[in-house]
Amino acid sequence: MIGVQSILAMGALILLAVLSFNFNSAVLQNSTVDVENKVALTAISLGDGLIEEMKGKSFDQTTIKFPTSNPASLTKPDSLGPDSGEFYPNFNDVDDYNGFVEHVSTPFVEDYHISCVVEYVDPNNLDNVSSTQTFYKKAIVTVTSPYMRYSVTLSYIFTLK
Repeated sequence: MIGVQSILAMGALILLAVLSFNFNSAVLQNSTVDVENKVALTAISLGDGLIEEMKGKSFDQTTIKFPTSNPASLTKPDSLGPDSGEFYPNFNDVDDYNGFVEHVSTPFVEDYHISCVVEYVDPNNLDNVSSTQTFYKKAIVTVTSPYMRYSVTLSYIFTLK
């Protein structure tokens, strides 16, 4: 027959096993959240770095040497992107980044995928894409990684005014 002390000892072992399992689960979950946060912060930094790089460029190919007061003289919406013979990192204006794609590996995580879309937007509603030239271009930078559940999307409005 099993004695009372044996039953108490088995109960204590079961309680210890359950507590140990819960503790290990909590530690694992905290480690996962920590890694996800580091990956997301790096993704934000990569996206912001591309936007900061774009800020150093001219608004449009036609405004590199001389400003314009006529939006119709700017690059046509269907021609946004690098001009013939232009390759990254030698872009000279904001819309050269339209269609830009880069794969980046960092010491912490590999396989970040950075992409950028540049489009004209309506000056009265910067969330609406414009089918004609305006003095406002919106850059949308998206960073993804297989180690992130969601992509990081940053946007910035460039203006000539």
